[in-house]
Amino acid sequence: MASLKITIADMVFTARLETDKAPHTCAAFAARLPFASKVVHVRWSGEGVWIPLGDLDFGVGYENHTSYPAPGQILLYPGGISETEILLAYGGVHFASKMGQLAGNHFITLTSGLDLLPEIGRRALWQGAQDIKFEAA
Repeated sequence: MASLKITIADMVFTARLETDKAPHTCAAFAARLPFASKVVHVRWSGEGVWIPLGDLDFGVGYENHTSYPAPGQILLYPGGISETEILLAYGGVHFASKMGQLAGNHFITLTSGLDLLPEIGRRALWQGAQDIKFEAA
């Protein structure tokens, strides 16, 4: 499986798993599909939304990690100095927490609906948590 359907609120996106660049992260996440949660607006990172995951352990280390994801890129921060989380950039992001700069594994890239990303950010910022669901396409 290389393709995903991601639904955020009433918006649907297609995406690809970055299996060549982040094989362990992709396999760990794919094993948990379908994956449903909520996204909230980031606090320190800029134009992004995130899924706080507390101490959830995906059993992966760093691979294909970055602190500066492009819009439409999704990162998994596997935990460590901050809690485990998934971050989706909808604009300019410098990935960070109250502990400072973080790097997350870029493991999903949106392939459609990029024009809807600013609306995700607006809704999360002004309306609060939004439902999100990842499923195989």
